[in-house]
Amino acid sequence: MKDGFWIRNNHFTPAAVICMILLPATAALICMCIGRMGLSAPEVVRTLAGALFRGETGTQNYSIIVNLRLPRILMAVIIGAGLTCAGDTFQALFSNPLATPDILGVSSGTCVGAILAILISRSILETQLIALIFGLASVWITLRLARNKDSQSVVFLVLAGVIISSLFDAVGSLLKYTADPMNELPEITYWLMGSFTSASYKEILIGSPLILIGILIIYLLRYRLNILSLSEDEARASGIDLKKTRLVFILAATMITASCVSMCGQVGWVGLLIPHCARMLTGSNNRFVIPASISLGAAFMIVIDTLSRSISVIELPLSVLTAILGAPVFISLLKKNGRNLR
Repeated sequence: MKDGFWIRNNHFTPAAVICMILLPATAALICMCIGRMGLSAPEVVRTLAGALFRGETGTQNYSIIVNLRLPRILMAVIIGAGLTCAGDTFQALFSNPLATPDILGVSSGTCVGAILAILISRSILETQLIALIFGLASVWITLRLARNKDSQSVVFLVLAGVIISSLFDAVGSLLKYTADPMNELPEITYWLMGSFTSASYKEILIGSPLILIGILIIYLLRYRLNILSLSEDEARASGIDLKKTRLVFILAATMITASCVSMCGQVGWVGLLIPHCARMLTGSNNRFVIPASISLGAAFMIVIDTLSRSISVIELPLSVLTAILGAPVFISLLKKNGRNLR
């Protein structure tokens, strides 16, 4: 890629690094001001500084910012960065620009775990843990089904993912069919559409470690995604162990996706749309796409969550907003920049 604002001499420019840091930070500050009770940016900064450095608590602004809005902002940052990173990884891994974080059936398995937990009346944190276990189990089944030593293992992996996803979708539908239509079914339906209403520091502490570990692994090994994007013969000529490298990326992206879905339900389009936007800015080199995707994904999810809780009296599901905003944007990108999306 030619030198430009984002990349120069095969490195991010200082201006690009500053933009990637400031984008989610600025979005977080602005969105903490927005809500049913509007606040100014200085008020938000003073409240955060007072709580952090002077231990000031008990005020109305503290309750609104620190107890209500900040956990949602932090969860949005983690979920947005994680889903985008996982989506970019699968798109590079399978050389498919339409690959999404749930391509191996992890979302379907996680949703079954959450539905089951809701049916047996578990708490929010227990629901999160059960959903995470089911999500990881679904991908383990996919990997077991796709065990193959020939060059078509990636194809078998995708097919196994489709099969397992369909199976868990059917199980989930059966469980919803048996749910109480007055109490359990509405709760299940709302959870599946995605929401940050249950965001809390405890929930973040439980769900975020696997996401952060997965992001770190992908970030440190991101240059190898360029090799895995090549043809089978070209990738083998590089000298890396393709099978083990693919497995590492699959496990890292799976940990991210399962944890994200277990924390907030299904959130579509983020892992599909944002990696394409990052490629438009940086080119197809995953050394640059991954960091740009993390920044864009975090900022995008902050904005989506703020819209979900502020544009209507009733909080809107995240997946509804991401689809409404994501589909037209993606269509526009396909029309204007089709070549850059490949």
